[in-house]
Amino acid sequence: MSDILEILLTANFWAAALRIATPLIFGVIGALVCERAGVLNLGIEGIFTAGAMAGWMAVWLGTGLWGGVLVAALAGGFFGLIHAILTVPLGLSQHVSGIGVTLFATSLSYFIYRTALPDVSSPPRIEAFKPLDIPGLSDLPFIGPALFQQTALTFLALAVVAVTAFVLYRTPLGLAIRAVGDNPSAVESQGLS
Repeated sequence: MSDILEILLTANFWAAALRIATPLIFGVIGALVCERAGVLNLGIEGIFTAGAMAGWMAVWLGTGLWGGVLVAALAGGFFGLIHAILTVPLGLSQHVSGIGVTLFATSLSYFIYRTALPDVSSPPRIEAFKPLDIPGLSDLPFIGPALFQQTALTFLALAVVAVTAFVLYRTPLGLAIRAVGDNPSAVESQGLS
């Protein structure tokens, strides 16, 4: 028990936890906006997989790390759009559509990987983002290494959380999104779709 407590009290553990959580933060923010708007997105796992595969493949083909992030976001947006088209204008079941998107995106990602790299047993490695060192803040005890020695992508994810919270709870757009999810009939009576 003392070994677990010792691990939990190290800055390296919390730095690694935040670094590993970074891609999940982006996906969860997308799922949060879907849920607040009243759309159940069971396709999120497939969207994660397709985005990760597309981003990795783009970096492997030479677009650079930020190009890979952009390609991953576009791939995720594409599969999110498929889910949106199936559920909103076509009125299909959100459950069935989400599971279908997950199966399709995951299978397509595997197929593309196996087609592009048929003879490899493990994926080729790509260079990862390097941690940024913020002068002054990185030297703080415990919190410096845990929070202020992260990659630019982690800082971007934390900024996206703050912006999303602001938009959802402090803007008319956020109010409309939450209202659509909470009470669609009341929103329609106000003339909004």
